[in-house]
Amino acid sequence: MFGVKNKITAEQAAALLLELQQEDELSSLDSEDSGDSVDSEAEEDFPNGWDPDPDLEPVESDSDWQPEAKRARQTPRSPDEEGEEEEEEEEELEFQPSTSTPPTRRRRGRPRGRPRGRAAGGRRSTPEQSPAPGDAWQGTDVEDVPPRQPIFRPARTPGNQLAGGSQYSVLQLFQLFMSNETLQGLLNNSNKFGEADHPETFEKITMPDMMSYLAMIVYMGLITTPTINDYWRRSELYTFSFPSSVMSGRRFRAISRAIHISDPDAANDLKRGTAGYDRLGKIKPMYDEIKKACMANYHPRQCVAIDERMVASKARNGLRQYMKSKPVKWGYKLFVLADSTSGYTWDFFVYKGKGSPIVKGLGYDTVMRLVNTPVMGTGYKLFVDNFYTSPELFRDLLQKKIWACGPIRRHQSGFPKDRPGRLDRRAPRGAIRWIREGPVVFVQWRDTRDVLMCSTIHAAHGEDTVQRRIKGADGRWSVQDLSIPPAIKDYNKYMGGVDLSDALIGYYTILNKTEKWYRSFLFHFVDIAVVNAFILYKELATARKEKVMSQKTFRETLVLELKAVGSTSNAHPMPPPPAPPGASHKPVHFCLDSHLGRRRCVHCGLKTTVKCSSCDVCLCFVISRDCFNAWHTLNNL
Repeated sequence: MFGVKNKITAEQAAALLLELQQEDELSSLDSEDSGDSVDSEAEEDFPNGWDPDPDLEPVESDSDWQPEAKRARQTPRSPDEEGEEEEEEEEELEFQPSTSTPPTRRRRGRPRGRPRGRAAGGRRSTPEQSPAPGDAWQGTDVEDVPPRQPIFRPARTPGNQLAGGSQYSVLQLFQLFMSNETLQGLLNNSNKFGEADHPETFEKITMPDMMSYLAMIVYMGLITTPTINDYWRRSELYTFSFPSSVMSGRRFRAISRAIHISDPDAANDLKRGTAGYDRLGKIKPMYDEIKKACMANYHPRQCVAIDERMVASKARNGLRQYMKSKPVKWGYKLFVLADSTSGYTWDFFVYKGKGSPIVKGLGYDTVMRLVNTPVMGTGYKLFVDNFYTSPELFRDLLQKKIWACGPIRRHQSGFPKDRPGRLDRRAPRGAIRWIREGPVVFVQWRDTRDVLMCSTIHAAHGEDTVQRRIKGADGRWSVQDLSIPPAIKDYNKYMGGVDLSDALIGYYTILNKTEKWYRSFLFHFVDIAVVNAFILYKELATARKEKVMSQKTFRETLVLELKAVGSTSNAHPMPPPPAPPGASHKPVHFCLDSHLGRRRCVHCGLKTTVKCSSCDVCLCFVISRDCFNAWHTLNNL
């Protein structure tokens, strides 16, 4: 029975006691506290013939278990007594198998499952267990060696790549990205698709029609309505005269139905369901041309950023992604490299989904794909978020002479999370801990929560400060200066390149309500062209020390210039606003030259130099065409 000590012979107890004394002498050389051995109580029981501690053995044990017989240490004896003593010893030390639990002897040293170090009762840890000073997290009292700063060697002069001294109109800047060749390909593919899809009612699209169509979709980003038809409604609530002057609503819907980016007869559709099928085949021609134009007309400055961008869409397509942390949760994901200071979209690619080939992780492969050093140059400072940051990526970027910085996740491979010396819960705001592993430095900073950074650009800490409102012990709030690592300060300053580009697009994003997924990309490509053209305009205007127009004014100017080169509208003009009571309707000339500056009559469509002084509409007033009186009679004026 357990809990009851079993008696053994006195000879066995004496032999085992001698053995334990010998082991104590040996163990005293390795341990300073051998005098306080855990076996002291058991040794006192041995002379009395008691089993030391049978309770250490598990309840269920093997019934066939038999302990190994050990020979006790003996004092020198005479040769005549050796034979008899050996036989007696063997008989006394030989244990017979028993069905009950056999007695066990407590092991010397640390029992199984007992922790090492201080948790083991104050025992001093071995040199292998104690971390070296360089392997622990350090504080600001330890100086960090600043890393070697990059030498910026861009492949071209940073900034716009336009001819110096040339004047560019808003339309010309837009056509740097939406060139005539790109629009001609869009025109040809749209005509081919329209003739095949609805040949009875399709009317061929011309280049002026395409310009008018682009004018309308950019205009719809400035002024939004619940439905497309509201732009051409004839009611007091929707009195928009501009859409009817550009094109009719029926013509706009016909072009939207026929618009097609790729060749509808492409062989890619025949490969659907096979490994050779290109999921981006329907946007490929314009997709490649826009990327080339973005890289050709601008070169990024030293600080760049990589981040995701979502193109809103709820079309049911395998490319569509869901990101709950983004403002646009459903749509198509683009990985974008942008200039951190201007927000210029320099390079991007569309994420194809889980079927995309991945070598070292999506974040690693994305950065390596977008960082094209033969085209960009070397010495760039790259800022990324925690989706991409990893020590392996940053070390590989250094091989390409690209320095990087970004927040890192606690469980990211390569992060020293098991090192001692990190911030505890009682650390105040502004506290800093850091650890360096070669060119890579890891920084922990306490704000309202802990921020973990990884960088190959910065030192661990410096003299930078940031202001925070902190509640004191008396319950009052005050503004205090807290230390902030240089890596976090520069990250907050330069990481927003893609966010700035997204914001410029989001202010006046063009029409994106469509049932076809490839049309969503067409509209987004137009957005990229408009925003990049606006950034080029700002740099040109700043260099000439001119007043810079806002993006809204830039888009309004673009709409008017696209309308000017577009087709003539065949839509019925909108009725004029009612004239005030008692107004006198008199014909007046708005142009002194009968050939230059004429406008179209709202009644017959021919050109005239006369308008109504009260209604402010152009009307013919000649002998052969008295549109002035006919139009006023028709509108009861």
